[in-house]
Amino acid sequence: MPLSEHEQRMLEQIEQALYAEDPKFAHAVRSTNPQVHYKRRIVKAALGFVVGVSALMAGLVINAGTVTIAVSVTGFLLMVACCVWALTSWKRMAGIGNEPARRGRQARPAKAGFMERMEERWRRRTEGDD
Repeated sequence: MPLSEHEQRMLEQIEQALYAEDPKFAHAVRSTNPQVHYKRRIVKAALGFVVGVSALMAGLVINAGTVTIAVSVTGFLLMVACCVWALTSWKRMAGIGNEPARRGRQARPAKAGFMERMEERWRRRTEGDD
């Protein structure tokens, strides 16, 4: 929703006061885009993934017994960790997962345990509601 004219003027006054009080901080805040931070994290995760693939392949090529397994497992774990890191950064950058829960869906009471749910299902079946 766009700001009203009054709100826009108030925001401009606050920005001007911030520039007058601390211009260095105001410039740093204004020029920083949070998406840049997440893009950097995705690039770092991609590089880490490549290192993980390299470690996995090196572990397959090395013929040193348990060292081979350790290097391969480390490479695989690095690949998985970098994938998770990249996906969470991408979700935050894209704004996915920040939506509120759907209202049409009925929520169960928080304290309803397994037995309460089973009793409710049994009651519905015996009454013919199911």
